[in-house]
Amino acid sequence: MKHLFLFLLIITALSCGRDVEKQPKVQPKPLAPKIIKEFGFTFNNYNFIRDTIRKGESFGGILDQAHVMPAKVYEIVRKTKKVFDIRRLKVGNPYVILKSKDSLDKGEVFIYQPDQINYIVFKFKDSINAYRAKKEVKTVIKTATGVIKTSLSEAIDDQGLNYLIVNDLSEIYAWTIDFFRLQKNDKFKIIYEEKYVNDSIYAGMGKIRAAIFEHNDESLYAFAFVENKKNGIVDYFDEDAKNLRRAFLKAPLKFGRISSGFNMRRYIKYYGRIKPHLGTDFPAATNTPIMATASGRISDRGYTSGNGNYVKIRHNATYETQYLHMNKFKKDVTVGAYVKQGDIIGYVGSTGHSSGPHVCYRFWKNGRQVDPLKQKLPAALPMKNEERPRFFANIKPLKEQLDSISYPQ
Repeated sequence: MKHLFLFLLIITALSCGRDVEKQPKVQPKPLAPKIIKEFGFTFNNYNFIRDTIRKGESFGGILDQAHVMPAKVYEIVRKTKKVFDIRRLKVGNPYVILKSKDSLDKGEVFIYQPDQINYIVFKFKDSINAYRAKKEVKTVIKTATGVIKTSLSEAIDDQGLNYLIVNDLSEIYAWTIDFFRLQKNDKFKIIYEEKYVNDSIYAGMGKIRAAIFEHNDESLYAFAFVENKKNGIVDYFDEDAKNLRRAFLKAPLKFGRISSGFNMRRYIKYYGRIKPHLGTDFPAATNTPIMATASGRISDRGYTSGNGNYVKIRHNATYETQYLHMNKFKKDVTVGAYVKQGDIIGYVGSTGHSSGPHVCYRFWKNGRQVDPLKQKLPAALPMKNEERPRFFANIKPLKEQLDSISYPQ
């Protein structure tokens, strides 16, 4: 029996071995190539180059590496300049060239990205055309708070927030808060947008949807609202549907402080005597941009030994403003030119009778110089009655959310 058992065991082992040999070898399936789709093109159908614009590089030089002849480049530039002036390519911005997948390896498409969302496509395989497009953007809603200890900028930094929030808040409240006179423990809460492409790549801030700024023991709400859907312009209104805009900005600079106000009996160090100071001085670094505080036409521009370089703007029959001691004027700011509120008209300097770089801001009402900080300035046009129900419906959840946010300890 023992010999019979060993015989059967050997026969079984030999049979298993033959079975293994008979099984065909399984070949691994080749991996399908990853499909790359971007800018509306399937990159797998092309040879392609990804790169960024380098210093000293030209459009012709870039396309030369894709075997596009100079005559063709000239034709592309000429036929597409209304869509995009190719001379505005910026160093560091990315581009893609799609080339034919054959032995010629010749460029057929050039895609330029001026930012992370927008792009311009130039097609020139056969006929030449160009168009602008946008990547799909995902908007994420976020909230933030801050308490003023020294400045708005520092409060933003303390919370690790995007510095653009400083700029946006200053623009939203430019007509209602004097940012040169913020006080310790003033505070704010905001609901704002952040934009992402491909779900994860940060593409910048969107608009502030709602905010509350607590200043001088007053709670100032601001809600973004598009009153006229046809023009799509976003404006900001308080909780009673009053427009936060005014005919005049509070100051001709975005940030800083007031070193000297309107004073009929001020001791002026430069002259060494008491002399009326009929303006408001805003010190700032040389070449800080100076803004027109309201829309109007340049009525005078020039230089005097006292005022230095100055610009004067006529806003209407009642109001004029003047900006003194400029280092230089902005290009195209000439007598008779129309400027809009917030437009840059010049840059801070120390020309004329000045002890340091600043802008002296002067304000006329009915031909008489007055203190702009004490004027009741006209408001923007009120919201139309038919828009108010939609506005109040929109802001209800935003106000509830703002009120529920706690300030940092």
